[in-house]
Amino acid sequence: MDVRLATSERLVVRLRGALDFATALRLRIALYDRIDTGCRRVVLNLSDVHSVDSCAAGVLVRVHRHLVHRGGCLRLVDLPGALRADLATAGADDGELEAGTGGPAGAGEDGDGSAEDDGTADGDGADGRSDSGTDGETGTFDRARMRDPWAFEVTDVLHTRFHLAADDRRRPALRTKAIEMCLPYTKRLARRYHGLGEAEADLSQVAALGLVKAVDGYDPSTGTDFGAYALPTVIGELKRHFRDHGWTVRVPRRLQELILDINHAQSRLTQRLGRAPSVADLAEYLDADREQIVEAAAAAHAYRPTSLFAPAGDGDGLAPLDRLGEPDTALESVDLRESINPLLQQLPRRDKQIIAMRFYGNMTQSQIAAHLGISQMHVSRLLQRIVFRLRTTLLGEC
Repeated sequence: MDVRLATSERLVVRLRGALDFATALRLRIALYDRIDTGCRRVVLNLSDVHSVDSCAAGVLVRVHRHLVHRGGCLRLVDLPGALRADLATAGADDGELEAGTGGPAGAGEDGDGSAEDDGTADGDGADGRSDSGTDGETGTFDRARMRDPWAFEVTDVLHTRFHLAADDRRRPALRTKAIEMCLPYTKRLARRYHGLGEAEADLSQVAALGLVKAVDGYDPSTGTDFGAYALPTVIGELKRHFRDHGWTVRVPRRLQELILDINHAQSRLTQRLGRAPSVADLAEYLDADREQIVEAAAAAHAYRPTSLFAPAGDGDGLAPLDRLGEPDTALESVDLRESINPLLQQLPRRDKQIIAMRFYGNMTQSQIAAHLGISQMHVSRLLQRIVFRLRTTLLGEC
């Protein structure tokens, strides 16, 4: 690939060999670096290109639309007929990419070959291994920018897998290879959220799940490199995990989103007002009701509730668990005692005395007999008669 600069606003590039998907992505990064520095007109000479990938055509369409959005254009010179069909397949309208016949290699927009050499970069564009990115105004490429696993190695693997038949035995191996190549980077993404209450191992698993979804859902025909699709997919999976599983108490999603808005609004209003914002200030800033602000503030504590074993902090050193009452078994017999009390009042004096000594004094039948001067057998018969009378009367009233 030869790079020739005529002016700071025009870039002329001559490509050689095969223009495949990986090469087109590298070219896109190089062009975007120039576009960001002010270049608005790009000329691609394709006279020495012998084959073009349809996905690479999609990349060229994206570069052109990016230039048009910034007031420029991408012009193709010596465009092969096969590429015209590929551009149409990629979604380019007729005439969307300006095309024409150029002059000598590296000719400018007018095909007069008047472009001055401002620097060159020779690469192996034919085999998809040219370096990516430019360093400054010299037009040279920095190989260090190729080390990111999100970049072209994984994209190339998934591009190869995409064009294999659905029953091809190589597809599972390529899928596994792409996942394994990106796993270290997903772990680094997961570590960004470490310290928010979730175990690092769990976050790594969630990030890996997002990576698998990204690999399975990636479509190279869109002309987007894998990193642009995988990064928001993995981060979205991590955020979804915090939203669905991070809350100890389930909080409606509308309150979760409002809590985030309140957190951002508090810092901004504090700087603007010079004090902590009130509920009215937050409600006015977020265009919400005061009741919603209060409800969200209360729900914010549901993410990580205070432990029942932690000291309450009011000076007595007691934990919330220490302040909880215990079940009162006497409450269960309140209704029974209140129901049987009138019946006890109707008993003869000796029967009352026997009931009091047996059930309130916990005396044995022998002790009761000795106290009343009667036999133990007689006490047993009296107790049976009294209890039967109370039960019958009580159940009859019920």
